[in-house]
Amino acid sequence: MSVAAEFETANKQYAAQFTHGDLPLPPGRKVLVVTCMDARIDPARALGLREGDAHVVRNAGGRAAEALRSVVISQQLLGTREIILIHHTDCGMLTFSDEVLRGKIRADLGEDADHIAFLPFGDLAQSVRDDVALLKRSGLVLDVPVTGYIYDVKTGTITKV
Repeated sequence: MSVAAEFETANKQYAAQFTHGDLPLPPGRKVLVVTCMDARIDPARALGLREGDAHVVRNAGGRAAEALRSVVISQQLLGTREIILIHHTDCGMLTFSDEVLRGKIRADLGEDADHIAFLPFGDLAQSVRDDVALLKRSGLVLDVPVTGYIYDVKTGTITKV
């Protein structure tokens, strides 16, 4: 059975017990979480979130620059008034540079990816500080609390940066 077929089966079970169809569109806790797409992170469980509590934006590395469009929409149209940014230990973004990945794309796909900033980083805590600063200084982001954390994939704990 394909993974997609497994998901379809799981969704039938989920939908049969689904009781949250009346949740409002804006997140109840007025918070937006930006975090990495890493499969070892379950933001809802790690942060005690329930359906309807928060917007969660996930991308490679949990990078703020890539999440900016979603942050603006979340704030301007759906009323979020706090941002939580979470990067994590053992992140794949620590393992390459733009040049290395662009070279791999050229070699493997015969395509030019020079126009893409993949946003890797070499220092985990500094990447959190940089992304928090980006959000705080952006004229597109409201002046709201922005807090950065590092999630430890071995212990499940978050540490404020």
